[in-house]
Amino acid sequence: MTEAYRWLDARAPNDLPLLNVAQAAPADPPPDAMRAHMADLVLTDDAAHKYTGNWGLRPVREALADTTARLYGGAVSADQVGLTSGCNQAFVAALASFAEPGDEVILPVPWYFNHAMWCDMAGVTKVPLRCGPDMLPDLSEAASLITSRTRAIVLISPNNPTGAEYPADLLAGFRDLCRAHGIHLILDETYRDFLSTPGAPHDLFTDPDWDEVLIHLYSFSKSFHLTGHRTGALLTSPARLEDAAKFIDTVTICPTPLGQKAALYGLTEMTQWLAGERALILDRRATVARLMPRIEARGWQLAGLGGYFAYLRHPFATDAATVARHLLDTHAILCLPGTMFAPEGDDSARQHLRVAFANADAEGLEDLFERLARVEL
Repeated sequence: MTEAYRWLDARAPNDLPLLNVAQAAPADPPPDAMRAHMADLVLTDDAAHKYTGNWGLRPVREALADTTARLYGGAVSADQVGLTSGCNQAFVAALASFAEPGDEVILPVPWYFNHAMWCDMAGVTKVPLRCGPDMLPDLSEAASLITSRTRAIVLISPNNPTGAEYPADLLAGFRDLCRAHGIHLILDETYRDFLSTPGAPHDLFTDPDWDEVLIHLYSFSKSFHLTGHRTGALLTSPARLEDAAKFIDTVTICPTPLGQKAALYGLTEMTQWLAGERALILDRRATVARLMPRIEARGWQLAGLGGYFAYLRHPFATDAATVARHLLDTHAILCLPGTMFAPEGDDSARQHLRVAFANADAEGLEDLFERLARVEL
């Protein structure tokens, strides 16, 4: 993202208003009712300004455990829930609890660049797992990549950057594969509240021993617009939380109490509002699908759609980074090239762009596709 905003700073102004479809987070602040609740906490609740335990306030952990159990089925306790300073920190803390320099983690490509960057910083080797044309990872190929140094497979559903929603049977297959090899399955469901299908996304939590294999990541930032308050969650075994707490205690100590209390308010008081948010995002997703024929005639293809994202295959002979710069400089569209989500030299990444459509209303999406239809390179 830093590189993309450098492009933005360097671009020559033109008459077109900027269409920013690069940001993978809500542009609006939390809803008014939540902001009023937070304002009251700031003024009246002294505990909102003090440390909590490393893994956060017990009532919030209990509420998330209950929400998770209701959604997925199975048993989840507060002792299996840790609150973190954003979902990125949940991933970092999980990795810190079991991976050492020289260990390997399998990441499907395209990958989420923050996951890849932290592996690099931790000295953990990234092992790319190529996705097929449907942007889903293949179980048999994943199995072929497991070595004595493999510690985990990381999956994101709905995916960032592709938007792909992983089927329940595929997730169960990866769980079984990880269990058979004694490794972890890290499943990041940051965008799970915007899935296109209702009901449980999978049945991994119905496994009585789910926490022996599954490490589940969640974010309140996307669901309740709490991005600046950095509140995420890590669901795993109590023993793993105990190990990961050593890392947490040396960095942020705990998530901000105000963010935690806002998350609790969201979980207990804002289910109807969240249902409305889901409907809004799904309506925008449908608009993207409806508008795609306008650019398919120009050679564009929709490789993935879901969550906050459309993953577009561009029709040009040049690489995605060059296309993205041209879109910004000439058409005032800020999006991210697929090359940001893949190892250097990845041929597929050179042909793709990530478009984060979730913050664009119907008029903005119409404008976006009109501009894309005019692109020539």
